[in-house]
Amino acid sequence: MELYQLKTFVAIAQEGSLTRAAERVFTSAPAVSAQLKALEDELGVKLFERTPRGMALTEAGQRLLDEAQRTLASAMRMRSAAEQLRGAAQGVVRFGTVVDPVALRLGDVLVKLSERHPQVTLQLRQGLSYETLAAVQRGELDCAYALSDREAVDGLELRRLGAVDLVVTLPPPLAQAHPDLTIDALTQLPWVGTPPSCVLRAHLDSLFAAAGREYRQGQTADSESAMRSMVASGLGAGLLRLDQALQAERNGELTIWKGWQAHTWLCWLAPADRPRSVAVEAVRATVLEAWA
Repeated sequence: MELYQLKTFVAIAQEGSLTRAAERVFTSAPAVSAQLKALEDELGVKLFERTPRGMALTEAGQRLLDEAQRTLASAMRMRSAAEQLRGAAQGVVRFGTVVDPVALRLGDVLVKLSERHPQVTLQLRQGLSYETLAAVQRGELDCAYALSDREAVDGLELRRLGAVDLVVTLPPPLAQAHPDLTIDALTQLPWVGTPPSCVLRAHLDSLFAAAGREYRQGQTADSESAMRSMVASGLGAGLLRLDQALQAERNGELTIWKGWQAHTWLCWLAPADRPRSVAVEAVRATVLEAWA
């Protein structure tokens, strides 16, 4: 029994598809199928049933999945311990962040990093996306999370981690007073905008352009919490991430306007045109695993 077979088993169980599992373990679907068959032959049990919806765990598969995950975790701990004995990953990593820690899965990253690379210290610096991206390019940050619509940036490794939906939010009294609000009328309301260095500003400009208008800077919020608070207090409409907006709407703080939605991406950034330390590579691997 090989570790790569266990990785394949776990990948199929989590993805529910041979094709997606193959992408996840960087091989082909036939290779994944062959690895699965070899593992089932060695264990003497059937791990999956093929269904119209994909690969479904059998009862035996469900019971053995936990064992496979524990075995892989033990192997990872052993590998990390060996790295520490070699002094492989150590030092300070200047790490830029945006939005809230939960959206970044930052807690998961910090826990795993401390377990596997206790000699790596993170210095977190929160900022607006365009400022954070520029700081990585200038060498002021070693790596960062950022919201970006771009697929590539010169000199940087840019990895898209997950899509981020954006919506328009309104103070509840304003939404109640205008139940049939058009985009034309929407753009004539008071607004809480964001600085030009925030990716939300580009989407706000596009929203106004769709109504044939130009957004003019007024009230400004430089964080999601400030935006949410300012909209809820009645200062004007504003853009928020959909997950934040839904939570605030459930709490009665604001109302989502259903006539518009946009998308951007949460990305991982690091220099691609200069050497990176082993510590930065350790952070990179941990972040990508958290978003696998």
